Amino acid sequence: MRVETENPFLTQRSQVLQQDHQVQDLFSQILESVGRQGYASAEPVGEEPITSDQITESWGTWFDVHRSGQYSSADQPDSLRQAYGEVLVGAYSDGGYVDPKTFLKGLSKEQLKTVQEVNALADPINVDNLTEEGALNLLLPRAAQVDINRDGFTQSGRGYGFRFPDSTTPADVVQAWEETTAGMSWGERAMHELQMKMPLISANFFVDANGAYSHHYEPGDPEFTNPMTKPGYSYQEVAQGWLDHYEYLKNETPPEQYAQQTDFWSRFKSALIEQGAE
Repeated sequence: MRVETENPFLTQRSQVLQQDHQVQDLFSQILESVGRQGYASAEPVGEEPITSDQITESWGTWFDVHRSGQYSSADQPDSLRQAYGEVLVGAYSDGGYVDPKTFLKGLSKEQLKTVQEVNALADPINVDNLTEEGALNLLLPRAAQVDINRDGFTQSGRGYGFRFPDSTTPADVVQAWEETTAGMSWGERAMHELQMKMPLISANFFVDANGAYSHHYEPGDPEFTNPMTKPGYSYQEVAQGWLDHYEYLKNETPPEQYAQQTDFWSRFKSALIEQGAE
């Protein structure tokens, strides 16, 4: 079990990660209780069934940590916090995690508006247009949203987004990643997250014999593939690949960028080895 203690010296990033892990742990256990897959890196909350109070507290604490970021533009953040907490409790008690589309169809217009606002959706929710994954993730705090079809994208509502780590990332890789990215700015982390997802992107884009763009596959296409979930996928090889890439382009890369990139990928590969991750 993950043990968290009150620590006034935690950095803001540490607090965010702590609360992200807490909602991932709790909601993964909820998903697993109905036969769904949660976060691969989640740890058990306990042996007893999850209670409504645990859901309300976990969501509320996570919301408060993200209030000044993701929810800084909310008109009435306290009301939003409470209203969405009630939706989450209802989803747990009324089968929302078993059949999310049916549950969403049973919500009032005000409740759907709350779900829309929490998930930052531009358009009102049309449940009939949602996939199973898109509907399910509307009923999970953002940090706990899952890639249930393992295509490398996490769909919330109608929108596709990718993140790293995501719900399919092994726990030892998550630990190595968080150690390596500690102290980085959001922009630095976002750049490296994109780099980690490049194998997914490149696997679905194709060029012709002259190196010009030929075609690509999108999520939902029968030919779309996600190499990151295939047996034998090696994160160490990805890190080494980026080291080789920057070494090959060393003379064309600004010295500061070369130093930053090789330092990051060397440290990440070392952290993976230390964690025993492939």
